[in-house]
Amino acid sequence: MSLQDVVIPSRQARLRGCLALPDVPGPHPGVVVIHEAYGLNDNIRDITERFAAEGYAALAVDLFNDRSRVFCLARLIGEAMIGREQFAVPHLRASADFLVAQPEVDGARIGVIGFCMGGGLAIAWGCRDRRLRAVAPFYAMNPRPLSAARRLCPVVGSYPGRDITARGGRKLDARLEMYGIVHDIKIYPGARHSFFNDQGPAHDPVASADAWERTLAFFAERVRSAPATPVARTS
Repeated sequence: MSLQDVVIPSRQARLRGCLALPDVPGPHPGVVVIHEAYGLNDNIRDITERFAAEGYAALAVDLFNDRSRVFCLARLIGEAMIGREQFAVPHLRASADFLVAQPEVDGARIGVIGFCMGGGLAIAWGCRDRRLRAVAPFYAMNPRPLSAARRLCPVVGSYPGRDITARGGRKLDARLEMYGIVHDIKIYPGARHSFFNDQGPAHDPVASADAWERTLAFFAERVRSAPATPVARTS
């Protein structure tokens, strides 16, 4: 397995990221990893490598890209509040373009995982890009309006019970059920925000292990084993 720093071309900027590829020959299914407010740190790099160890070509993109983290966060949060993620989603689309252009990657099998801010962006992106086979949001904000979820691809979501995002997870669960979208939403009662970050004070090893296994199982069915033709979605 190799992890390399890469530059991702985008209309708005040249993004930085890291790409991890499995040791065995491809083509491999792909996963885009979206960081939380801490940026593309060692924790996100580790998650990217973990996906590669499971047979996925994994790409983590740095949405801050050496710019002011405060400015980027303010813009991302502001756009999320009004449901117009015009800053991040084009970068994420460009990241998917870069990933599927790799000769080791099967462009018909792409998923995305995101954490906190990145989880909300994963959901927003999943409502707009038909290439995505599944999204895995962790402690994420819901799309605005929530009715946008009718366009989502399958979702495997993980939420901490001791966090405000748990309420959003329950609402998303009910809405996906209403729309007949395949999903697996789980609330971990004792967990706190950022419970999956094993380098942070809120890390919950039990919840993290379960969430990881659920995500891998869901991706194995919806991403790794996905057919070549994109799944139709309602608008």
